[in-house]
Amino acid sequence: MSKVLLIDDDVELVDMLKEYLEQEKFEVNVAYDGEAGAAEALTGKYAIAVLDVMMPRLNGVDTLRRIRAKSSMPVVMLTAKGDDTDRIIGLELGADDYVPKPCTPRELAARIRAILRRSSSENNEQAPYSPLAVGALSMWPEQRRASWSGKPLELTSSEFNLLEVLARNAGKPVSKQNLSEQGLGRPLARFDRNIDVHLSSIRQKIAALGSDKSCIQTVYRLGYQFLKE
Repeated sequence: MSKVLLIDDDVELVDMLKEYLEQEKFEVNVAYDGEAGAAEALTGKYAIAVLDVMMPRLNGVDTLRRIRAKSSMPVVMLTAKGDDTDRIIGLELGADDYVPKPCTPRELAARIRAILRRSSSENNEQAPYSPLAVGALSMWPEQRRASWSGKPLELTSSEFNLLEVLARNAGKPVSKQNLSEQGLGRPLARFDRNIDVHLSSIRQKIAALGSDKSCIQTVYRLGYQFLKE
């Protein structure tokens, strides 16, 4: 049973989401402000956190920043419908996905399952601990671990999934639709910029490890590709 942490001050919404998720066989705990939520998330007891942007004491963006300083646990952001600024900031800080409010419990449960399915340490396609290596990049999907030129590459769950898809198709363009389905576990939505923001973050993290050129290339009208050296 996967443990989910809901961090939101909307008591009525939280009660509804909690009841539905428990019916769907999740174990759910709740925090009603950012301070308590960040502290609870960092206990290491949860598979994923669902985090609202607008909260008292510590808003969702600052709460995510505090979580990401010490943990790479998957995080889904709840954002106001149509508020692109909060959504993009959350993704840039390392959120794995976002769901606009008001949302249905069914949609949230589907997003949670997609993320947990993709972040699972079980991988039936490779022998145990077999590395996926392309140029300076090495990835160990079973361990959710990656390195660049031998240096640890710290990635969020969604960043890891997307980079793995590109690495497995190195030298070939991968469409945004396929990246969304294989890396995020859901179809690409209209005007969805999640993938662009995630890949921008990956590029920045690789550059910070000393790479002087981008290994992820935008292919006009086709998608993205990981360049073979």
